[in-house]
Amino acid sequence: MTYWLDLFTGQTWQEFQEHGANVSGFRKRMHNAVERIQPGDILLCYLTGVMRWVGALEVQGKSKDSSEIWKFDAFPERLSVKPLVLLSPEHGVPMLQLEGKVAFYQSAAERPGYNGFLRMSPNRFKREADAQLIMKLLRGAQDHPEKRPVDPKKLARKPFYKAESKRGKQTVTTVVTVPDADEPVRLEREGRSIPDKSSFTTRHTEIQHALLTLGAEMGFDIWVARNDRSKVWNGAVLGTLAGMVDVLPTQFNEATNRTIELIDVLWLKGNSIVAAFEVESTTSVYSGLLRMSDLLALQPNLAIDLFLVAPDDRRDKVESELLRPTFKLRDKPLASVCGFLSFELLTEKLTGIRQLGLASSLKPDFLQKSAEYYGAADEE
Repeated sequence: MTYWLDLFTGQTWQEFQEHGANVSGFRKRMHNAVERIQPGDILLCYLTGVMRWVGALEVQGKSKDSSEIWKFDAFPERLSVKPLVLLSPEHGVPMLQLEGKVAFYQSAAERPGYNGFLRMSPNRFKREADAQLIMKLLRGAQDHPEKRPVDPKKLARKPFYKAESKRGKQTVTTVVTVPDADEPVRLEREGRSIPDKSSFTTRHTEIQHALLTLGAEMGFDIWVARNDRSKVWNGAVLGTLAGMVDVLPTQFNEATNRTIELIDVLWLKGNSIVAAFEVESTTSVYSGLLRMSDLLALQPNLAIDLFLVAPDDRRDKVESELLRPTFKLRDKPLASVCGFLSFELLTEKLTGIRQLGLASSLKPDFLQKSAEYYGAADEE
């Protein structure tokens, strides 16, 4: 029997348990390590961010479960497991209890990297005695639970991804996090009231459906934000529309894919992104622009059409957000490459296109001629 480290975030630990706590998954690049894990081996589960040991899983063998368990990553290298110990974060074993007792944490000077032991998962324990100590502490915590508060922000910590950027002639690798999909925010924060929140949600879905349908009619493959694939407009499920793809282009790094899969609508041609649309009705304008900005930061040489689509009465808000210093003082100011399209103008254009049967003959740059750009108004 061999002991292995199994890393989780607060979210992936919750999702693992909600699915039945019988499948543990790892990233594709860990295939060779997963191949070495045998039935009867034990996975010891560590919760990053809050620094707690929260579980022990006995490996049953390879898993054929390919369902969507985790929101941030498919974790396709999967093992069937049987839980031996499952603890909530509040009842987990603090890492501090191991200081000076295990090879990877002899003193505080070895935090936070713990001699590199916590940098990948799965990772085999070099000393069986270390794993056995953790196992003993986990069983003790299960038999005699002691509740210790956890920091909600640390519990909500998002995964890290590697990204590369150019600094002069050098390629620099850095680590980034990718924000999750937005939760609806109340427009009262902008001094406005919401008469009916559901009407904004419906309008958002309607615009997404219109853009997706147009893209397909123009001959493009289409993509809808991963968290919106089950939404319905006029009886049609967005994720099942004609031309919808299930996977994104493969040439991008993991951080880029995690960013673009949350953009509301994409038009694709082969491995290229032709156009990207953020539709803003119930979320802040800023959140959609941040996603566009993240995409440009991760792929500075990417040449695609970017559009922020929002109600006409939010035009001034869109302009003020686009001209924020964080967007304006980039090498490529976001306002110069991201155009504003109002719901009303877009709907009018699409109606005319359908009436004249022009969709199949359109080129994607026709939207650039209709969009408003605010990038050069005050430049000399």
